Amino acid sequence: MSKFNNPPRLVSLFSGCGGLDLGFKRAGFKHVWANDFDSDAQAVYSLNLGKIDGRDILEIGEDEIPQGDILTAGFPCQPFSSAGSRKGVFDSRGMLYKECLRIIRKQMPKVIVFENVRGLLSTKYIDGRNLADVIVEDLSEMYGIGYNVVHKLLNASDYGVPQNRHRVFFVGVRKDIGVEFVFPPKQKKDNLTLRHILDIPKDVKNQVDWTLSPQALKMVNYIPEGGSWKDVPYEKLAPRFQRIRNDMKKYRSPNFYRRFSRDEINGTITASAQPENCGIIHPVENRRYTIREVARIQSFPDDFVFIDDSPKNITAMYKVIGNAVPVALAQSVATAIMEQVFKKKDIDEHR
Repeated sequence: MSKFNNPPRLVSLFSGCGGLDLGFKRAGFKHVWANDFDSDAQAVYSLNLGKIDGRDILEIGEDEIPQGDILTAGFPCQPFSSAGSRKGVFDSRGMLYKECLRIIRKQMPKVIVFENVRGLLSTKYIDGRNLADVIVEDLSEMYGIGYNVVHKLLNASDYGVPQNRHRVFFVGVRKDIGVEFVFPPKQKKDNLTLRHILDIPKDVKNQVDWTLSPQALKMVNYIPEGGSWKDVPYEKLAPRFQRIRNDMKKYRSPNFYRRFSRDEINGTITASAQPENCGIIHPVENRRYTIREVARIQSFPDDFVFIDDSPKNITAMYKVIGNAVPVALAQSVATAIMEQVFKKKDIDEHR
């Protein structure tokens, strides 16, 4: 934790349920403002981290946001995700990063952090340029001061997260500070397999799961630990899956219904929590992971609580957890920023 009497102030945009913010809090940053439009994310954030502005970012004026030393933004990733339509900037959500620029121009914080899916790196801007290059250029030239910007594709399992989840981070440090950020080194992957995280004490909250459909449950019965839908006998597959099995090349050899073994690191958990989209099936029990198990795969601590009072809330919690930035990954990046920028002797500790 930071030893500052007045720790660096964090402004958080598109905060989700708080994975990124919790990681920065653990690294010693002080939250002064957070925002997310999703009501389910708001509910979880307020339970664990405090007040969050629930308005659409388009409705929020720059003068309404308190000054921060650092601004973070996990702007919507769906337009760039391989699990979505990949419309990129042609999806209205794909341009929401421009709202971040609007606020950055007003505040010119010392540090900026953007986080998104790796699909952003292969997305083209409306003029044909690579979107990642546009983001770097926008930040580098801002207001004649600009930022030294670096970006890197990180695998969460390299930073203490029990999940192979690739995300791109952009970190910009204001040029007058004279620092070019260096991403933290990879860590050893000790104790990250499912065997080390699924033994949860009974008194920990949110140990409920979303029941599989009858068709899904029928398929899961045939899938061994470490297997997938390819282990299901052909005659037991639904007609839709038989058509895909008949022409695997056409469908790019999908690996539906992945059941990771206890001796593997889990794959990416998605917001949909569907067996076709992510490894959400328990290694040895014929069910989805519970909300708490998914939270552990995303490196949320057991005292971070979620809402599970109704079936609607259960599915919503899978969504907000799947959309979150893994806490341990966020903390690793945040700690590196704290050490390289805010503990630098010739930089003011606070505004």
